[in-house]
Amino acid sequence: MRMFQAMTAALFSMTLAAAAPAQQSEPEVTLRFQHFVSPASANPTHFMQPWADAIEAQSNGRIKVEIYPFMQLGGAATDQYDLIRDGVVDGGWVIPGYQPGRFPEAEALELPFMTTKSAEEASRAAWAFTQEHLMDDFADVHLIAVHMHGRGLIHLRGAPIAALSDFNGLRLRGPSRPATLLLERLGATPVGMPVPAFPEALSRGVVDGGVITWEQAPSLGFAELIESHTDVAGDQSLYNLYFLWAMNRAVYEGLPDDLRAVIDANSGLMASAWAGRAHDTGDAEGRIAMEDAGNTIAELSPDLTAEIAVLGEAVITDWIAEMDARGFDGAGLVASARATVALETGSAPGPYSE
Repeated sequence: MRMFQAMTAALFSMTLAAAAPAQQSEPEVTLRFQHFVSPASANPTHFMQPWADAIEAQSNGRIKVEIYPFMQLGGAATDQYDLIRDGVVDGGWVIPGYQPGRFPEAEALELPFMTTKSAEEASRAAWAFTQEHLMDDFADVHLIAVHMHGRGLIHLRGAPIAALSDFNGLRLRGPSRPATLLLERLGATPVGMPVPAFPEALSRGVVDGGVITWEQAPSLGFAELIESHTDVAGDQSLYNLYFLWAMNRAVYEGLPDDLRAVIDANSGLMASAWAGRAHDTGDAEGRIAMEDAGNTIAELSPDLTAEIAVLGEAVITDWIAEMDARGFDGAGLVASARATVALETGSAPGPYSE
């Protein structure tokens, strides 16, 4: 009887153990990444969070990636590179152009009409260009991906651009030095500022508009703040912006080999193209949202686009001369940027023509 009771108790305990939910083991590593935009915008939705989920799944939960929007871990968007380098955060999203002049060679990809309007194509080219020219520039962080956004548009509180003279007197936000150089050539007054400051600047009348993508329009409140959106004709983007998805080098190198391999499997060309596709998806969604809001959507004529492209070439000529004066091969960088874009698109970028 005692033996029977013992066996019954043991079977009962085994049944309870089988029915109990499995205890989730704590991750070995928690990585804290941050960015400076809404979590509902395209890159966080279609790249950052899926990337984090892939890392957790492929590491069997041994790596947990926490994504913090709006710089919730501290610092400003303009300081993000240094926050990652110094280990204040484990990783995050960086726009090198937010520190004008610090990473001058990367500006080659941001010059007027340099990339197509496909963020995925531009991002593939950006990874190739980075491997050839920029790895030394970013040697004190670990690059996971580099990418570009999609088509850059002119967003205004008033009517859309219809003539070159319409730029005169406009105060327009620009995200990078090449963008502000182009806006100045167009006759506008450029105001450099990171994206988090853009909506308040619009609402307070500090700027009349600015250049940014479709995908950011909904999260920045453009349905209420903006009346018109103007794109150039053709397949090439008016301007573009270069991004890093990076982590602290010491944190990366301190991971066990098998966990480092999980990061590596979700890095490089594949991840760069993935980040670009996120912007293409967001651009399609953003345009629909602005159409639904009743905003005016316009495209410049081919002739006016060609006029702007001539001014863009002047920006590139000046940029080459400036880079040469700083000891860089400006013309070589422009030629290399155009060549890497051509490999992805089958046609070399250059002055717009019908």
